[in-house]
Amino acid sequence: QVQLVESGGGLVQPGGSLRLSCAASGSFFGINAMAWYRQAPGKERELVAAITRGLRTNYADSAKGRFSISRDNAKNTMYLQMNSLKPEDTAVYYCNAEVVTTTLDGMHYWGKGTLVTVFS
Repeated sequence: QVQLVESGGGLVQPGGSLRLSCAASGSFFGINAMAWYRQAPGKERELVAAITRGLRTNYADSAKGRFSISRDNAKNTMYLQMNSLKPEDTAVYYCNAEVVTTTLDGMHYWGKGTLVTVFS
């Protein structure tokens, strides 16, 4: 029905950059809000950044000034540009989307995650 697939994770040195992508596919009318979450080893899942269909955004304090969230509605794809990466950014990053499907409205879906490791 609906599938979210993250990509772009990997190993990067402190101070480096990565660009994550989340592509939505399947049968649906549209996507409302989308967001990036992350979960570090031994930590709870936390919101990193969110974006509405109208391109309004909000960020966690730890991401402000370093990360930038965006989306391409025509491609049903969301991005997270991460700059000045720190070791504490190491986590599995998950895509979340509020999707309007052919049978249910406003259902949240999750991707399987992509691992970001910031280490020298």
